[in-house]
Amino acid sequence: MSAINIGQAVVLGVVEGVTEFLPVSSTGHLKISEGLMDIPVDDKSVVAFTAVIQVGAIAAVLLYFFRDIRRFATAWGRGLVNREERYHHDYKFAWWVIYATIPIVVVGLAAKPLIEGPLASLWVVAGSLIVGSGLMWLADRMGRHKRGEDDTDVKDAMLVGSSQILALLFPGFSRSGATMATGLMLGLDRVAATRLSFFLGIPSLTGAGLYELKDAMGGGVGTVPLLVGTVVSFAVAYASIAWLLKFVAKHSFNAFVIYRIVIGVALFGLLGTGVLNA
Repeated sequence: MSAINIGQAVVLGVVEGVTEFLPVSSTGHLKISEGLMDIPVDDKSVVAFTAVIQVGAIAAVLLYFFRDIRRFATAWGRGLVNREERYHHDYKFAWWVIYATIPIVVVGLAAKPLIEGPLASLWVVAGSLIVGSGLMWLADRMGRHKRGEDDTDVKDAMLVGSSQILALLFPGFSRSGATMATGLMLGLDRVAATRLSFFLGIPSLTGAGLYELKDAMGGGVGTVPLLVGTVVSFAVAYASIAWLLKFVAKHSFNAFVIYRIVIGVALFGLLGTGVLNA
């Protein structure tokens, strides 16, 4: 019998699609949702399920930013065979995305037992939601917001890419929140920091989903719920991306900071009273 039924897969797909690219922690919200539906958050196949349905959200990014990605890929291909093209920013940026993915891959493989074990606790999620909120608030206040996407360099990519490790180790911290906050602290404006977060998330999240696919399908989750969750996350994530880019162009991250704190405190309360099992 599947650990996740079709109805639960739809709910988790919606949660994944809405929260994957918002700086509120998709992993945290998925674990909270799983806990409320009595799905074991530390079950190996369930952990794998949440990683696989992220591929649906990544597919939404690939479609939404198709022209940009095609531009980067074309510049990268030309640079491989033409030395003059290697001075182009798009060619360099493509390599930076590759370089910036290496740290999270290394840590992800090395710390897999911790990520799927003790760090999967909802207590960790609650604490990470609140601590991550503080980092986002400071970054938004301290950032100069003067540098655009064309001003990014390899240092920006490496630091922003490496910040994804925080979300990997501490579910609830938020990959988007960590990368956007790091981008802001490096002086990027909100739109540039958000777009950089999107691009850097493509290889790491896609790789994680493909790597976990065998555990999701070979464990206690059926193929149909897995497919349903992935398709739903794709559709919802596409709308979420469009909304977020419009929002950050005109607003600060205060709304996300407040929301994260409220959810974190509420989660501590639910755990403390025994309503949810960590």
